[in-house]
Amino acid sequence: MADARGDDLAESLQNLFTSVSSMVKSELQGTNNQLDLLEKMNLRVAAEYDDLGDVAAGLRVFAEQMKSKSGGLDEFVGQMDAIEKQVSEFEAVISVLDRYVSVLESKVRAECRHHQHRRSNETLTE
Repeated sequence: MADARGDDLAESLQNLFTSVSSMVKSELQGTNNQLDLLEKMNLRVAAEYDDLGDVAAGLRVFAEQMKSKSGGLDEFVGQMDAIEKQVSEFEAVISVLDRYVSVLESKVRAECRHHQHRRSNETLTE
């Protein structure tokens, strides 16, 4: 009977060790699966960062192109500002000339009226 008990005990211990071994093996497999998933996620993120690096490099080139183009436009903007200033000066001169012409027209009209009035007075006195 001692042998039967010893065999039962050995069998129970064998089952215990097998179960513990299976549990450890499953835990290790789960950890291994998590590490594989983490590696895939890292690779995916690295690929996205590479893509973002390419986009950033493209944006840098685009910004440099825009800067060089805007430098070329600065010359035209300066010319347009100069033209606008000249137009404003011409408008001021035209305004002064317009007032001067109005004054001259008034004087000419007054002189014409005065001259007509004088003629009518001369014809009446004759």
